[in-house]
Amino acid sequence: MKEDKIAFEQLSITPEEVYEAMGYGTQNPEADIQQLVKEALQEIATFTVAHFAYVRVAGVLNRDTLLIGNTPLNIGKIIGKQLAGSEAFILFVATAGEAFNHWLEASKEDIVRHFIAHNIGSCLAEAAANYMELRLQEELNTEGLLRTNRFSPGYCGWQVAEQQKLFSLFPVEEPCGVQLTESSLMMPIKSVSGVIGIGSNVRRLEYTCGLCELENCYKKKNTNKGMEFAIN
Repeated sequence: MKEDKIAFEQLSITPEEVYEAMGYGTQNPEADIQQLVKEALQEIATFTVAHFAYVRVAGVLNRDTLLIGNTPLNIGKIIGKQLAGSEAFILFVATAGEAFNHWLEASKEDIVRHFIAHNIGSCLAEAAANYMELRLQEELNTEGLLRTNRFSPGYCGWQVAEQQKLFSLFPVEEPCGVQLTESSLMMPIKSVSGVIGIGSNVRRLEYTCGLCELENCYKKKNTNKGMEFAIN
C-alpha cells in the first residue's frame, strides 16, 4: 500500500475554489466574506496536513459488480461502464486530516465561519484526492498505463453502505487514520474514498456530470464540471 502525507502548500487551494464551493460560482462574494476566507486559509495553512493511501488490487468486472477476492462491490452500471477495460484497480482514501477536523468542529460557534470552514474542507479533500491521482499517474507512467476517473460510494448509483466492504479490502484497518461510522460515513468527515481503474486502454474523462445522478452537486449547478467522488 502506498501512503503519504501532503503539506498544505502542495494542495494549492485558492480562494476562488472556496467561493465556488460556497455557491458563488465564478462570482466573488462580498468583501467581508473574501476576507474571512483569506484569514481561514492562512490559519489552516499553519497546521493542516492531508493524507492519502492507495492499494492496487486485481478484480473481475461484471457490468455492475466489481469482484475483488471474495468481496463483491456493487458499483452499479454507470461506474461499471466507466471501469470497463481495466486491467487492475486502485482502491484509495484521501483526507484533510484530523487536525483540520478539530478546527472544523471548533468553528461551529460561528455559523458563517463554520460554513466557510466546511467548504474549505471539501476543497481540501478534493485537492488531496487530486494530488493522490498525480502521484499515482507518475507510477503508472513507468508501466505505460492509464487511469480512469475516480468513483466513490454515494455517487452514480454506488450505495454509501458499500464503504464497509471497500475499507475491508485495505491491508490496514484505518487507512490514513480514517474510520467508518456505523452509518458508513468517514471520520474525519472531510475524506474521500473510492476506486480507479487502470490499464493500457482505459480513459479518463475531463468532465463527468452527464454520468452523475446527484442533482444538488454544487459543481454541476455552478460550473457544469463533474464531481467524481464522495466528500463527507
